[in-house]
Amino acid sequence: MRFVKRLLAFLAFSAMGLLVARAAPSVYPTGVTIYDPARTWNGYTVLSPLATQAVIVIDMNGNVVKRWDGFNNSAGGPARVLPGGGVISASGARPPFQESLELVQRDFDGNIVWSFNRNEEIELRDTGKVWSSRQHHDWQRDDFPAGYYSPDATPAVAAGTTLILTHTNHKLPAVADATLEDDRLIEVTQDGRIVWEWTAGEHIDELGFAPDARAAIKAAADVNEARGSFDWLHVNSATYVGPNRWFDAGDRRFAPNNVIISSRQASLLAIVARDGKIVWRLGPDFSASEELKKIRQIIGQHHAHFIPKGLPGAGNLLVFDNGGSSGYGFAGPIAPNGVGAFARATSRVLEIDPVSLELLWSYTAPRFFSTNISGAQRLANGNTLITEGAGGRMFEVTNDGTIVWEYMNPLFAGPRQSNDVYRAYRLPYDWIPQLARPTEKAVTAPALASFGVP
Repeated sequence: MRFVKRLLAFLAFSAMGLLVARAAPSVYPTGVTIYDPARTWNGYTVLSPLATQAVIVIDMNGNVVKRWDGFNNSAGGPARVLPGGGVISASGARPPFQESLELVQRDFDGNIVWSFNRNEEIELRDTGKVWSSRQHHDWQRDDFPAGYYSPDATPAVAAGTTLILTHTNHKLPAVADATLEDDRLIEVTQDGRIVWEWTAGEHIDELGFAPDARAAIKAAADVNEARGSFDWLHVNSATYVGPNRWFDAGDRRFAPNNVIISSRQASLLAIVARDGKIVWRLGPDFSASEELKKIRQIIGQHHAHFIPKGLPGAGNLLVFDNGGSSGYGFAGPIAPNGVGAFARATSRVLEIDPVSLELLWSYTAPRFFSTNISGAQRLANGNTLITEGAGGRMFEVTNDGTIVWEYMNPLFAGPRQSNDVYRAYRLPYDWIPQLARPTEKAVTAPALASFGVP
């Protein structure tokens, strides 16, 4: 809710003429609206809808070909399908906390083949004490570093280790004058043992905050009263760096089992090494160097990861730069207390060389804007699958920005009748051998001037 309040203030400020905020249409087509089979990387698309408590698989024409019910993407997201037709996603929720109770792997028929919840014992309002994973926003398999298809990585049905992004509540006076809802990374073996962990608050001195940003964090103006804690970093992705050319050339910052995290609240990305130290960082202040100025300020970003080996752009950083508001310090009219200091009413997808910091490719467009969630996947043909999560739009673009596939999620659910999608992934047809390969039919969108309600 605190982000929504800041966003509303930002949009009101925009209405004064300093920035322009565009409203989404109230009536629009759903399903597949554009499809050029000759220019897309064809396969199944896996959806993690927020309000529909299921994992959905669609074909290129938007037909639902598989559905697993009983998952909770709003608490934990994202869902991933493995070769052989199994799925892993979050299950259970703990309102008002944004976290799941369990990470669960099911086979094609829905049978549970693996789960993890024994991270921390928590108190639920109705059922008392239970074990919980406290997982939120992300998780990864060690044999599937970026969590999506590349020809160089085929995850097994049973992995050795799973990286899980979790919450932990504690007090760290050096960070803030409040109980922290801190971000904690854990690695879990197949038999449920926690063999590595890292807690963000213990490394605040390595995250590049200026004195005014540290003061804004310490004041803890954004304490969530319902939770009784301060979600100060709000890390929303945690991904293994994965095999890459930088490490092959001797740069140990990019060791494959290091972890890249993305903090939405602080507008920063960082790589955590195995000894816990931050060995690479992007942000929070993008005016700090000439290279960063060319990238321009990243705001409220999601799904920061390195493009896996075997794909075009392998080793480069790919991130969905949401816009909206985020960042600490830089107090001004939008953020008098230095919280949510950066603001922009458009989104971008960025591909960045992590060594030179050169901006290699980007996608933006009028009315392209998702205030939260969202992500991007590099496909084997060089295209990029983009999840514009708020509003449930997924689309595939070529290198020159041409949209060759577009899908509007038609599943509306929940009190708000939301069709939002946390993240979407494309995978090869043969990863779900139980399904017959679908027939692909081109879809040509009508000209906007001729499209209307009779």
